[in-house]
Amino acid sequence: MRRYAILIDAGFLKRKLGSRERPLTSASVGQFVGRLRETEALRSLLLHRVYFYDAPPLRSTEQKPLGGGTTHFAETPLARNNQRLHIELRNVPFLALRMGELRFRGWTLNARQLPAHDEEATITSESLVPNVNQKGVDMRVGLDIASLTLKRQVDVIVLVTGDSDFVPAMKFARREGAQLYLVTLGHNVVEAMREHADLILDAVP
Repeated sequence: MRRYAILIDAGFLKRKLGSRERPLTSASVGQFVGRLRETEALRSLLLHRVYFYDAPPLRSTEQKPLGGGTTHFAETPLARNNQRLHIELRNVPFLALRMGELRFRGWTLNARQLPAHDEEATITSESLVPNVNQKGVDMRVGLDIASLTLKRQVDVIVLVTGDSDFVPAMKFARREGAQLYLVTLGHNVVEAMREHADLILDAVP
């Protein structure tokens, strides 16, 4: 029986299925994967594994400029939600976490708080948001795609993302004989992603 693996870009799934008020949970991840597995394209195939690519939450403590006080990133609702998500996902059968890292790069202006037409603005601590970069996730996705295809562990790669940085990995999988299914969840992806996918699943029932 033909086998497939599901590779989930967690940042993408959080934006599409969650929000600040209702963040992504392990239950919603499970429901999404269940619906995806029941699509006509995958129903007759055998699941190898689900890979979930994310980064552990920041745990550092930083001083916010302009009298903004001390920010304990580990105590923020976002950090607590992500930590709970990762703990629960570790117990899901046939699911593997692939973790990169987050790096704090200082503070930056929140563009939404800047006036649209005024030439001057007053900047306060409330105008500042943390500049956080995620590292290592794209590399892990690429390495797993290479390993899964070169070792012939799966016949189909199901990639859940809207990030065009994965186009080279998509092209590699197809060159090595695997089929590449792209799950966009209605996201308006660049044409190169559609070009290098064998099948587009714009929506999952």
